[in-house]
Amino acid sequence: MLSEVLLVSAPGKVILHGEHAVVHGKVALAVALNLRTFLRLQPHSNGKVDLNLPNIGIQRAWDVAKLQMLDTSFLKQGDVTALTPEQMEKLKEVAGFPEDCADHEHLAVLSFLYLYLSICQSQRWTEESLELINKWAFQGERVIHGNPSGVDNAVSTWGGALRYQQGKISSLKRPPALKILLTNTKVPRSTKALVAGVKSRLLKFPEIMAPLLTSIDAISLECERLLGEMTAAPAPEHYLVLEELIDMNQHHLNALGVGHASLDRLCQVTMAHGLHSKLTGAGGGGCGITLLRPDLERPEVEAMKQALTSCGFDCWETSIGAPGVSVHTAASLDAPVRQALDGL
Repeated sequence: MLSEVLLVSAPGKVILHGEHAVVHGKVALAVALNLRTFLRLQPHSNGKVDLNLPNIGIQRAWDVAKLQMLDTSFLKQGDVTALTPEQMEKLKEVAGFPEDCADHEHLAVLSFLYLYLSICQSQRWTEESLELINKWAFQGERVIHGNPSGVDNAVSTWGGALRYQQGKISSLKRPPALKILLTNTKVPRSTKALVAGVKSRLLKFPEIMAPLLTSIDAISLECERLLGEMTAAPAPEHYLVLEELIDMNQHHLNALGVGHASLDRLCQVTMAHGLHSKLTGAGGGGCGITLLRPDLERPEVEAMKQALTSCGFDCWETSIGAPGVSVHTAASLDAPVRQALDGL
């Protein structure tokens, strides 16, 4: 029963502005979404640790006694630290994975094992500490992505909206609850390859690329200023400016070389319905966001979603500025979420 388990959730996130430019020292704005990932922790008496990640088809189990007997001296004690390549190879041995495994499914299991083995040794662990949660989440990100910025884990931990520049993260005060449509083009891409492509183009055409990055920085700063104004009293003209910023940023990202035909199609479909979209994240496929103005009628939104679905895309309506990591009671969850967790 759900009443016997601990339920925790964390929000998803998107980058509003600043993709790729942030890699080169510019400002990026990231926001938490009201699309949440739920974690169910349930005690068992079978002596096993079970991991079930249904969205990516993972179900694994380990004997607790065997995990406790492992030589985990390769994991550093004390403060949260980065996993070294040598420690990663040792972790693969523990999991029984080949050395060359690099797909998301294997990396998700390695991230879980690393956090489980490390946290279970720690006598300083307190689930109330957001700072500690954020540090451990960042280490999980490093297992999967290698050299993440720290934005994803920070937004999911604290929620709301964050400003990120050169490793410094600060919260935006009371961001407006903008409604957006998140669309997954289902086109896979490599963030590492796209970042490397922008760097290569910057080295090849510095006088062209550097001004583009500076301009994207200015877009992020203008959006930050505008969101601050909207906290007090959102007005229709604010949304018009937000749409202009979205269009300009999307064109800049295409010029950087991180666009994709699927994202162009997304922008064309939404523009046909009078709405404005841009890629979010690395580009090259992946996801895009569409601003949903408050004056939109329900049939307009449904018609646009149907058109995007007809392109083979997946869509979710949501809003930005969601709360960060949270603990829930079963009674507080919506019925669909309860049903999904009961089915695990």
